[in-house]
Amino acid sequence: MIIIEQDPRGTVYEQLIDLAFEICDEFHLVVRKDLGSTRKFAPLLKELENSLKVVKKTNEWTGTMLGGGQKAKVYYYHADSHAKKIVKRAASSLYSWLQPDLPEDLSFLKKGEPWLVNIAHEEESYIMTESNYWIGKIMQIEGLDITIES
Repeated sequence: MIIIEQDPRGTVYEQLIDLAFEICDEFHLVVRKDLGSTRKFAPLLKELENSLKVVKKTNEWTGTMLGGGQKAKVYYYHADSHAKKIVKRAASSLYSWLQPDLPEDLSFLKKGEPWLVNIAHEEESYIMTESNYWIGKIMQIEGLDITIES
């Protein structure tokens, strides 16, 4: 596991997103009713509709489990070039994916398995890979503050 120690911002964020889209085939965004209005980011969800796979109402998603019977809508998207442009334009850092400005917890999956897990409100994120090739690519992102755990 690779722990991301600081919020990737600017160019570092863009390079991380580029790599995630290269490796992964899907990503998700979370919308929670208990965190206020979705009005600010409704146009973003509309813009991403062409890449939408499915929306699930659940209390559990990559890195998070809600208690107290709460549920959220988890939007799963194809990690395609259309979505990549939108995701890179919508935010300037990984931890910016917070309601009410944006949907929560932009995270990426590879063949259904978590790859980049982002819990933005906790300012916690990590990458799940054991591939030396991909670890090397991650380490090439200048300014990405990471710790590799074995």
